[in-house]
Amino acid sequence: MNLIHTLYQPAGVGPFPTVLTLHGRGANAFDLLGLAPYLCDGKFMIICPQGPLETPIGPGAVGHAWYPMSMGGAPDVEAILSARQKVQVFFDECLKSYLIDVKKLVVLGFSQGGVMAYSLALADPGRFSALAVLSSWLPQELLPHLNVPDAIQSLPALVHHGTQDPMIEIDRARKSVEMLRQLRVPLTYREYEMGHEISPRSLAELSTWLEKKIGATGGSPLQ
Repeated sequence: MNLIHTLYQPAGVGPFPTVLTLHGRGANAFDLLGLAPYLCDGKFMIICPQGPLETPIGPGAVGHAWYPMSMGGAPDVEAILSARQKVQVFFDECLKSYLIDVKKLVVLGFSQGGVMAYSLALADPGRFSALAVLSSWLPQELLPHLNVPDAIQSLPALVHHGTQDPMIEIDRARKSVEMLRQLRVPLTYREYEMGHEISPRSLAELSTWLEKKIGATGGSPLQ
């Protein structure tokens, strides 16, 4: 496969409801794998690809990213779209290799990975059963390049953000939510008294939301 990745597979014979999980800048393929036992009691397969770009995170330390930082300027839309293509190729290979229930498929992104999740789901909502974006934003400059189809109005979306987030200000999340509402995305939006993180409360509510939405959209509820 074209991207390094980690994987959690539930017990049983499959196919499994699956979350494609996209980490934030400076993290790696292990960063969000720990969510697995907390999402619907470990019933989801979790696939965690690693961003293709190395990025320094401190003296002698390197993390990974999906696209370069804009350093306060406009986002590099072409770089985002190029990264999206890499993830699409990767996930096509996953569909051939792993026991994925294509009717119960979620894309989830944290921080920079949330931008990637938006780019995937808004452009091709028919592929996914749900979209979850945590501590992230939807770049306005990206939206015209996605050619968002009317099918987006049938894709459940969840957005969580911390009111004390020092890295991605809460106003950026609120503006993103307004764009989603203009597209008529069926949206659940929650704010928490937290920073740039996934708190125990937000994780528990994410799990409850997934149990409800994937059961509703993918046939019978998770067993």
